[in-house]
Amino acid sequence: VQLQASGGGLVQPGGSLRLSCAASGFIFSRYGMTWLRRAPGKGFEWVSSVSIAGTTSYGDSVKGRFTVSRDNAKNTSYLQMNSLKAEDTAVYYCTNSLGRGSGTQVTVSS
Repeated sequence: VQLQASGGGLVQPGGSLRLSCAASGFIFSRYGMTWLRRAPGKGFEWVSSVSIAGTTSYGDSVKGRFTVSRDNAKNTSYLQMNSLKAEDTAVYYCTNSLGRGSGTQVTVSS
């Protein structure tokens, strides 16, 4: 099982980024996908999930700003992040019930 997050970087407050999670080693369409993040000095925070059927859910801190999606043909989940704030700075991970992949750093700073 491999879950590889990418697309992070440095962005100014108010900016946008799109993260991708490339999955392999399992049948992607049979698993819900979840995005977590971990800010410096803090524990993991649930960000968003997308179910097998495509139903989405979001943590209160990102609701209305982030959009999660999945493309089963590409074995990939996406996290579109808009109106980014300094407090969104964290390492972002994609996960499912099989495990957690490597993360991608998102830094929001002017």
